[in-house]
Amino acid sequence: MQQSELTTQVQTNTKRKINWGDLVPYLFIAPWIIGFLAFTLGPLLFSLVISFFDWPIVGEITFIGIQNYKTMFTDDPLFWKSLGVTIKFAALFVPFNLIIALFLAILLKQQVKGYSFFRTFFYLPSVISGVALAMIWAWVYNGEYGILNYMLSLVGIDGPDWLNNPKSALVAMVIASLWGQGTLMLIFLAGLKNIPQTFYEAASIDGAGKIYQFFKITLPLLTPTILFNLITTIIAAFQQLTLALVLTGGGPIKSTYFYAMYVYENAFKYFKMGYSSANAWFMFLIILGLTMLVFKSSSAWVYYESEVKSK
Repeated sequence: MQQSELTTQVQTNTKRKINWGDLVPYLFIAPWIIGFLAFTLGPLLFSLVISFFDWPIVGEITFIGIQNYKTMFTDDPLFWKSLGVTIKFAALFVPFNLIIALFLAILLKQQVKGYSFFRTFFYLPSVISGVALAMIWAWVYNGEYGILNYMLSLVGIDGPDWLNNPKSALVAMVIASLWGQGTLMLIFLAGLKNIPQTFYEAASIDGAGKIYQFFKITLPLLTPTILFNLITTIIAAFQQLTLALVLTGGGPIKSTYFYAMYVYENAFKYFKMGYSSANAWFMFLIILGLTMLVFKSSSAWVYYESEVKSK
């Protein structure tokens, strides 16, 4: 009898130890979970709630239902203006961003002398503060003493006043935004290094040139990486704010008035927190819709080697 009781006690103690052991991983991730709930999910849900209110920073809070959304679509020309500018910016920024990052990754894959230096050099702009980067480009684009117009003058070209000309301001924003390629470049580089070298060797034996190998081997096997970078670039394009806020303030004539600036000004310039939250949630739906569309189309152009093997 005593032996059976002792066995039962040992088993109970063992179960307690196993249960405590199961909690250890959760203790390690608890700081992230708390931070996510307090600083991401909590504010996100709160912004959805206040989007149905007339919520000034100072003053009476009034429930108005979907009136903020009605006003946004029917009685606010700045909404459509900022959305149009952002779509134009994204249409230029996304493809150029992906192409340049892929080009730099291909250059780094060559393993030339000084490879580590070039990798650091190409990545360095992406760690520069957005405001500091904007100040650098303000000097580059200056119409009177900017280095860009000076370089153009050396070849006989009279450059425009980039940031004060509605026709060139948005293009200038795109060029400045393409400066920080570091993160995308490294992701592409990792994808390129993951492609087995035997594919290229077999193609070379068959007489395939470099261009053929790029389009028939590199691009198909890199499509999962392209999918990831495409989605993150779309999100970044629709959230662009810092450069326009520092360089142009949305001008000239609202030609660089991005949607993120529209949301920012409604919240912190006009103190319409409820209306600004409605604006932000509409942008969330746009980004969500575009992301789902990209994922839906990925079955037609993304190649997964593991799926082919399983078939």
